[in-house]
Amino acid sequence: MRPGGDAQLRSEPAPGQGVTSFPPARGRTCADRETAAVLRIQSLASSRPVLGSALVLSGAGEHAWGPIALGLAGALLDPGRRHAWLRATAAVAGAHAVSVVLKRLVRRRRPADPRVRVLVGTPGRWGFPSSHAASTAAAAVAYGRLLGLRAPLAAVPAMMASRVIVGVHYPSDVAAGAAIGMAMGRWAAGGLPRRARP
Repeated sequence: MRPGGDAQLRSEPAPGQGVTSFPPARGRTCADRETAAVLRIQSLASSRPVLGSALVLSGAGEHAWGPIALGLAGALLDPGRRHAWLRATAAVAGAHAVSVVLKRLVRRRRPADPRVRVLVGTPGRWGFPSSHAASTAAAAVAYGRLLGLRAPLAAVPAMMASRVIVGVHYPSDVAAGAAIGMAMGRWAAGGLPRRARP
């Protein structure tokens, strides 16, 4: 969880506090714009089903356990291509590891504006790049190759959005994470056999 008790959930912003309180566009910093984007996304995604889905996705992606579990399941269920599934799973774990290292090098804090609703705890205070987005993108590309499907790619924008909706990442955090994951997934996919078509 975030150090110093920072993982406690923050309550909803007080009435009247919104994006309109930001300085005029010419006076905004990059951080102002990113915070405004988070607030806007949270406003648009405030329905119970959307919030519930975001919480489920965020939980499944924590420490990349969900994507890694899928890869290991593939290795068990497809013994003829076990090595390929393990290579793809290693790429997912690698994308997660790269993102964690970059977090500690860049040391960019997660959203801290009091108007941002933080709905989940996090293992650390640094947010750039998103490890959830990195591992999900790597899995979508590599596993999609093995399955011969493009459908897994839909998980990438869903996970990216979920991390902003729950208030723990800026849009640029998830974009950078997805880019890292896509690169790792494409690297792994280059040596993976496609699923044979019937």
